Amino acid sequence: MKKSLCFLLLLICTRFAFAQPPESSIKQWQDQKFSMFIHFGGIYSVLGGVWDGKPVTRGLSEQIQAHAGIYSDTYANLAKNFNPANWNADSIALLAKAAGMRSIVLTSKHHDGFCMFKTATTDFNVVDATPFKRDVVKEMAEACKRHGLRFGLYFSLIDWHYPQASPISSHNSDYVTPEHHEYNKKQVTELLSNYGTISELWFDMGSQSPEQSKELYQLVHRLQPDCMVSSRLGNDQGDFAVMGDNQYPDYSIGVPWQSPASFFDETWGYRSWQKRGSEDEKYKEKLESLIRVISRGGNYLLNIGPKGDGSVVGFEKDVLLKIGAWLRKNAEAVYGTTADPFFTAFNWGNITSKPDKLYLFVTSVPADGSITLPGLEGMINKASVLGEHQSLQFKQTTDAAVITLPANFDNEKQIKVITVDIAEGYKVQPIHIIRSSYGHMELDEHNAYNYYSSSGIDYNSNYQSTVKQAWTIKPTATGKYHPSIQYTDEEKGSIIDFTVNNVTATLKLDNDRLMKYKVDTAKIKWGPLYITGPYSAGLGGLNGVAGKIDITKPYTNDADKPWQRMDSYKNGQLIDLPAGMDNAYYVLQNIKVEKGLIYAQVKITSGDGIIVMFNGKQMIINNNPGKAGSVDHIIGLDLMPGNNQLLIKVFNNFKKNIPFAINHSIPQNIYIKDLDPVMFDANRLYPVSLKLHDSASPHQTLKLPNLEVWFAKK
Repeated sequence: MKKSLCFLLLLICTRFAFAQPPESSIKQWQDQKFSMFIHFGGIYSVLGGVWDGKPVTRGLSEQIQAHAGIYSDTYANLAKNFNPANWNADSIALLAKAAGMRSIVLTSKHHDGFCMFKTATTDFNVVDATPFKRDVVKEMAEACKRHGLRFGLYFSLIDWHYPQASPISSHNSDYVTPEHHEYNKKQVTELLSNYGTISELWFDMGSQSPEQSKELYQLVHRLQPDCMVSSRLGNDQGDFAVMGDNQYPDYSIGVPWQSPASFFDETWGYRSWQKRGSEDEKYKEKLESLIRVISRGGNYLLNIGPKGDGSVVGFEKDVLLKIGAWLRKNAEAVYGTTADPFFTAFNWGNITSKPDKLYLFVTSVPADGSITLPGLEGMINKASVLGEHQSLQFKQTTDAAVITLPANFDNEKQIKVITVDIAEGYKVQPIHIIRSSYGHMELDEHNAYNYYSSSGIDYNSNYQSTVKQAWTIKPTATGKYHPSIQYTDEEKGSIIDFTVNNVTATLKLDNDRLMKYKVDTAKIKWGPLYITGPYSAGLGGLNGVAGKIDITKPYTNDADKPWQRMDSYKNGQLIDLPAGMDNAYYVLQNIKVEKGLIYAQVKITSGDGIIVMFNGKQMIINNNPGKAGSVDHIIGLDLMPGNNQLLIKVFNNFKKNIPFAINHSIPQNIYIKDLDPVMFDANRLYPVSLKLHDSASPHQTLKLPNLEVWFAKK
């Protein structure tokens, strides 16, 4: 294939690549698998979720200052009560090791601004403001070093104690003022300079400017190049993606990632009145969560909330020790493994892998007592229960392997792992294979196998971003195929890495053959626009259904928000929709086509974020990384005979209005990039993929909604 740009031109035209830590550091972090999160604060841990003698049932207990409405001076004076006689960093490090954890992440400062380390920036810290007068971060760092654990730190980007910070809000996505940003930088500098090697810096909350996020990211890597930075730094900065709290994704993630989990969804900090229930049930719940995360290639960060006296809650300790006992027996299936190589989910459990082994975590015994592994290529030598002298029967066909569980297979008390040995290695055939039809193969985002990350300006604007698209093609005839890439003004200027059969070309989508397309407008009837809202919403997801919407019924259960016809709206008109924080409107247009298939492009203008759905399929989801006043998107619509529905969600983060426009009277430009031909053999499988070249961030979405790849045999 031709490379459309020389190296020098790429340097000029592209932004600087996202400078992550070395691959060895990323791998070391990924290999942790299981880590301990510790929410321990000099005030909230002492209060334990209680204020004025009453349980505070609203919100998280580590944020009790906000949820109980405690005056800032009253709250600060409570630091005098912090003297945790039972705090012992060594015992906690040893507990983490016994639980099978490889690192600890400690809260250096939570939203209340109280520092669990000695700092020159404020006397509101554990050494200067409490009778304890010991540096908790220092003690934990030294204990981790003694016991062979890696050490990371949590750091809140918002600070309710710092006078120049934004005040307490209900959403915690507060703006970080310039003074506050400088304050944060000084404290981060102290943390990365005074406590040895820090494996990860876990930023949280706040809504920073792109420049602030980049500056902190660069500061961390200047002080400690190997330190992994969490994506909650905002603005798509960060070395690893952090899932939502207690979120366990069931999709493939294309970047290093982590799931933070609490013992109870209601709180992270200690809560004295928490109903804890059965240890056995909690053990099974958290173990299954760990298994789900590592089978998807992620790290599991499980939190404990020590009491105000520094001791670990007995319930949490016992559950961790049970998990540790299970891990000692099944360590081979957890550490040093990679993600599930199959392209489908299994009802019976999850899988991890090594080059010559598969590990099957059976969390639910199939009714017929058998486990099928579809598309497995490679000769199985043996199947057995890990840690037990019990071999299992199996049989293989050309396209699957079936393992039979013994009649006495019991996983009620302990989740069992089946080891499948494949000495010469294995391959897994994709389930979805695109075959040539009449010598053509067409690839787009709707028939791709997608790899995701989490993108967002701040916590409230996060969404599931697509960072890579992959296909497997199967030509039905041997010969020369001519690949081409079709795109629109939406994709124009993008630089992509396009890979066919493991050969990559870097291509700029620009200066290519223009194919002007004239829409037969006489066959299209653009219906009136209908709008409903505003709704309370984040950027990701919809408040109602995606397709086949009935405008005579409210979009949600909110009966007071019917669809309103926008009779005064004119095509292409820019309007401002009044909105509060985290508000969204939905705009619906029915488009009727008399007969035949018609392709048409529309331009849609939005503000902080947008989702476009067409006939129930998502065409684009995107935020506004530069926080511009408005953003335009060109969306191509494959109009079908009959009625078509275009649903647009427009999202507001912090502004007071949402700009909106839709224009279907725009140039219908289609560009064709012709590439060098490739030889394909009939009935062989060939991998194809694309991703952004040197993207500004590993979490940045592709934003290529109209791009299509064609392979044509000539």
